[in-house]
Amino acid sequence: MDERLIPIYEGIVAGEAKAVQATVQAAVDAGIDAELILKQGLVPAMKEVGDLFENGDYFVPEMLMSARAMQWGLEILKPLLASADVKSVGTVVLGTVQGDLHDIGKNLVGMMLEGAGFDLVDLGTDVSAEAFVEAVREHRPNIVGLSALLTTTMPSMKTVIDALNDAGLRSDVRVIIGGAPVTEDYANEIGADGFATDAGRAASLANELVGQSVELVN
Repeated sequence: MDERLIPIYEGIVAGEAKAVQATVQAAVDAGIDAELILKQGLVPAMKEVGDLFENGDYFVPEMLMSARAMQWGLEILKPLLASADVKSVGTVVLGTVQGDLHDIGKNLVGMMLEGAGFDLVDLGTDVSAEAFVEAVREHRPNIVGLSALLTTTMPSMKTVIDALNDAGLRSDVRVIIGGAPVTEDYANEIGADGFATDAGRAASLANELVGQSVELVN
């Protein structure tokens, strides 16, 4: 890692949003390439945060603070990355399924995905199967992420997968699911491609699935 990016990395891991905003801006002003800042500063920092969470050293509040700090830095980089036509890792369409209005977990997953270098299309909450299908048609994502916090809304995940099948789009995307009541057995039962227990794992899984998709294409 470029030693000039260490303060960005440390600020994200510590969840210090204002410090991250200042250090990212300082790096840009110093002429450091935006893609380098993203890939050597933000991305590894969020991976470290995900590892800390998975190991039980961080909890949801700490992860949220780090993700928000990363977002502050990313807001500075986004227009620079766009103007430089920097290729993203992939695109994810994300949403909480129909009947469910919970969004904290979904939002955290979204921030972790952006921190991992993905383009994110967040459909929000209470998203119908039809809306997911239309988003896949429009954005051609690599991955569709489905979230549910209520056991009563979990069947909507299968409804989305069935709708993608009916629309002839299922083979074009990988589907990952998550949420407090969701299990790996349920993911297998409804034909999802993966299941994540937390936001850090969701970002890691998304990277794995995109890598597999590239291998299949090649």
